[in-house]
Amino acid sequence: MKTLITFIIALCISTLNVNAQDSQKEILIVGTMHTVPNIVKRSYKPMLRRAKKYNPTAIYVESPSGNDTLSWEYLKDGWSKNYKAFYYLSDSIQKVFTPNLKTYNSILEKSFSDMTTEDLDFMITTLAYNRDNANHEFYTYIKKYGVEGSKKPTQHEDGDLTFKLALHQNIKLLTSMDDQRTNEEYHEAWTKCGKEGQSNGNNAINNKMNKKAYNSAIIPAIFRGLGKHTNRRKSLEQLHKSSSFTYVAVKTEGCTEGERYWNERNMRMAKNIGEQVMASDSERNIVIVGASHVIGLEKELQTNYPDLKIVLAGE
Repeated sequence: MKTLITFIIALCISTLNVNAQDSQKEILIVGTMHTVPNIVKRSYKPMLRRAKKYNPTAIYVESPSGNDTLSWEYLKDGWSKNYKAFYYLSDSIQKVFTPNLKTYNSILEKSFSDMTTEDLDFMITTLAYNRDNANHEFYTYIKKYGVEGSKKPTQHEDGDLTFKLALHQNIKLLTSMDDQRTNEEYHEAWTKCGKEGQSNGNNAINNKMNKKAYNSAIIPAIFRGLGKHTNRRKSLEQLHKSSSFTYVAVKTEGCTEGERYWNERNMRMAKNIGEQVMASDSERNIVIVGASHVIGLEKELQTNYPDLKIVLAGE
């Protein structure tokens, strides 16, 4: 009898452990090419099929959150004309618009197909007020193209992958995770590293590496496999080396600074992802991010969030 009870207890513990493993939160990281040229304009179509098959319950995007004041302090006069325009649009709306949380939540409870033009206009204005760039663009896209999305390729990850995936999954809000507070310093380090590399051979190494990567992508691109090729670990590691300046044979001040700023940005992005995933009820989370960030995010998430299962789209 004692042996039977021991067996039953062990079986129950085993079952609980299996259930715990089954409910482990997971993050699928998809590396993107951002904007693609016209000749490969349909490159995101296979990536969208892959993302739908994963069936995510939350979508994380490379955009700063509305309350990331440090990033917006830079972006309001930074490198991106779109971010700059959005910041000043948000600033102007905050002076004249009064948000209505009850109306906002009631619209989010509707299906996309039931949202009226007035609903979409309200959401677009409210999201601008909240300085929520990702979702402001998402609802602007819905108003322009409808719930089926654009029939023609937009040639960008948002219109061809992220927004269509969110509509398909009935995910009403995208989750922002980017951090751009040190992008100015990073770009300055990049320029400095490039100047230093003219005389020490570093630039020649980078040019050779990039040429090899370009040539290897030609055949996959012809057969609409650019997304799959980009998400191969070998491709991701090359992109990471180029962006983090770890390809250099001669360590210089500019390249070392660039590497530090790149790694720190990935660290903050991973923290934004990890903390939000851990605090949410979502078990299948997809991160759609520029492919250069994938290796860095994988490393940071695996190191700092061991309870999360991290999967790369190409594996």
